[in-house]
Amino acid sequence: MAERYELRFSGAGGQGLITAGIILAEAASIIDNKYAVQSQSYGPEARGGASKAEVIISDAPIDYPKATVVDACLAMTQEAADKYANGIKSGGLLLIDTDFVKNVPKGDFKVYSFPIVRTAKLEIGREIVANVIALGAMVALTDVVDREIGEKAVLRKVPAAFVELNKKAYNLGFEKVKELRAKN
Repeated sequence: MAERYELRFSGAGGQGLITAGIILAEAASIIDNKYAVQSQSYGPEARGGASKAEVIISDAPIDYPKATVVDACLAMTQEAADKYANGIKSGGLLLIDTDFVKNVPKGDFKVYSFPIVRTAKLEIGREIVANVIALGAMVALTDVVDREIGEKAVLRKVPAAFVELNKKAYNLGFEKVKELRAKN
């Protein structure tokens, strides 16, 4: 049977999580030569409503493009955690932003948490890169692509003027979660 890994990025519309999902799918498919599909869903609000991006990565063709048994989920807001942390498989992973998810969903999965948006604000100086920090964190958490492949995909997507900012954000998210994993 083919190895299939399902990820869900969820938060509020406008946080850039759909972009993070697209970048991860491109990292896996275009750079790493794996099979990958990405889908997205968001409410009718232009900004602020719950949104999600799902990425499925496999070493064989993907016959169904929707996540059915989620291996790893990111929840950046309480609404996203409440709505989208369902379906995480037994033994799966949930990464939450501690500042915005106070009511941690219960399940047979491992929870990792750190203040993603606050980290973007305080350590990078730009809240807008919280999605890139989250992407780096998810790559570190799942090992679904190599660190360098994820970074390369991020840098392919951003304007030249923002390459260093996004590189720093991606690597910060990656390092924060590697530290969390080492403690657990």
